[in-house]
Amino acid sequence: MRRARHRQEITLDEIPAPGRLAPFAVALAAEVHDPTAEGQPELATGRFVLLHDPAGSSVWKGTFRVVTYIRASLESDLGNDPMVGAVAWTWLVEALETHQARYAEAGGTATRVLSESFGGLATRPDTIDIELRASWTPEGPDSTDHLEAWADMVCAFAGLPPVPDGVTPLPRIRRN
Repeated sequence: MRRARHRQEITLDEIPAPGRLAPFAVALAAEVHDPTAEGQPELATGRFVLLHDPAGSSVWKGTFRVVTYIRASLESDLGNDPMVGAVAWTWLVEALETHQARYAEAGGTATRVLSESFGGLATRPDTIDIELRASWTPEGPDSTDHLEAWADMVCAFAGLPPVPDGVTPLPRIRRN
């Protein structure tokens, strides 16, 4: 996993892994920021957990399992679109395919979260977030392609355009 490449807008940090899901596990937290924005507001967050059980699992149908979570805020027009959950799932499948990360037994949920404020907080604007919880079984022990695909997916949730291999994105120019 340490060989995995990712975009400069995403920060990955190792965090404590859950201890009860498998004998071995490693977990990473991700944050995507706009480096050109003042204060670098967070555009998306996520968790990537790689589980390993040498005895295998009949549920996983393998000895490894990737468990992920991603959350990002959406513009209201996109957040109210009834297809946004299907789009989120498509981002996952396309990212795995683009990185040739072979997998089986994929499953997950996409959830829209509407937050409305009242009383003393009534001046806060309404927000809509998308959350994707997903897991899949990698076909093999090398998880590099899976982590790279997931990192690209977190960037897609953050609204960043895809960047083909060998292309370095130019920084956005802020106009005053």
